[in-house]
Amino acid sequence: MKTTTKETDVRRQRADLAQTALDEGFWNEEIQMYNIQMPCENGTCNVIFHYWWMAHAVDVLVDGLRRTGDRLYARRLEELYDGLLRRNGGAWPNELYDDMEWMALAWLRAYQATGEPRYKEASLLLWQDIQTGWNEQMGGGIAWQKSQLDYKNTPANAPAVILAARLYQAFGNPDDGAWAQRVYDWQAENLVDPATGLVWDGMNRTGDGAIDKDWKFTYCQGVFIGASVEMYRVSGEVAFLEAALRTFRVVLQEFTSSETGLLPEEGDGDAGLFKGILIRYLAELAKAAPDHPEVAEYVDLQAERAWSRQTAKGQPRFGTDWSQAPEPDAVVSLSSQLSGVMLMEAASRLTPDAAPERETT
Repeated sequence: MKTTTKETDVRRQRADLAQTALDEGFWNEEIQMYNIQMPCENGTCNVIFHYWWMAHAVDVLVDGLRRTGDRLYARRLEELYDGLLRRNGGAWPNELYDDMEWMALAWLRAYQATGEPRYKEASLLLWQDIQTGWNEQMGGGIAWQKSQLDYKNTPANAPAVILAARLYQAFGNPDDGAWAQRVYDWQAENLVDPATGLVWDGMNRTGDGAIDKDWKFTYCQGVFIGASVEMYRVSGEVAFLEAALRTFRVVLQEFTSSETGLLPEEGDGDAGLFKGILIRYLAELAKAAPDHPEVAEYVDLQAERAWSRQTAKGQPRFGTDWSQAPEPDAVVSLSSQLSGVMLMEAASRLTPDAAPERETT
C-alpha cells in the first residue's frame, strides 16, 4: 500500500481534530482531569473515578506530543498528573493490578517523551506494587486485584509483560527482563488457545479453576500482541513475532465484520476502550513487522471507515460502534472517545513519512 503526501497530511489533520475534540469536549480545568462523558452537566458525571480510563488519556496525550511536539500536550500531561494524584489520595497505587499497569505504562511513555523525572518515578513505584500481584496460585501469574489473588487474567498479565520489557529496554535492569519472560511464559501457557492463538480473558474467576473461554474481547488480543512484540524487541526471537501475527489472524477471522471490515461494537463503559487498545498494539506490530503490510492496512481501514461515518467533521465524536457516528444529542463516553483518538493517532503514526517520535531519554 502506497501513501501519498496528501493522504499523510489528511491523517495528521484527522488526528489533530480528534485530539481537539477530546480536549474541548472533555477536559475539565477545575479538577484537572477529563470528564467521563460528554455532555457532563455540573460535573455530576465525575462521581465515579475511572482510574484506568485516565491512564489511556495520558497515553493519547503522549501520542499527540510525540507526533507534533506541541507544548499543549506537555502542559496537559502536567495538569493531568496533578489532578490524578490528587483524586487518588496523593499516591499512585490502587486495588487493581491491571489498572496500575495501564497507569505505569502511560507514565513511562510520558517520561520518555518529556524527560520529566516524576513520570519515571510514578511508573517505577507502580511497577514495584504490581510485582506483589505474582503468586503461585493457578501455577503463577499476576492477580487481577489484591482482594482476589487466585483470579488471574490477561488484562493483568499481558500489559505487565509490555511494561517489564519496556522498562528493561529503557533502563537495562536485568530483573525487568526476567519478569517480562516469566509473565509472558505464564500467559502463553495458560490463556492462549494453542490451536488458534485466540487469547482468553481469564481463569478461576469464580474459584473453580475454569477458563473463561467464552469471554472474547478485542483488547485481550491486543495486549497479547503487544506483549509478543515487546518480547521480540527484547530478544530478537522471531517466534514472538510469529505469535503476534498468529493472534492478528484471529482478529481478522473472529473479530472483524465480513460486511463492513470493522471491529465489533463491544458495549459502553470500560468496553469503550477495548478496540482502541487493540489498535494501539496492532500499530506496534505493524512497525515491528514491516514485511506484513496487511497489519498497517487493517489499521488504516478501521480509521478510514470510522472517519467516513463522521457527520460533524470539525468535532469528531466516537461512540462504541465505528460503523456510525453518535447522534448529535447522544451522550459520548470518554472511553469510546479515547478509542477514536487512539485510532486516528495510530493511522497517522503508520504513514511512511511519519515524523520520528520525540523522546528525550
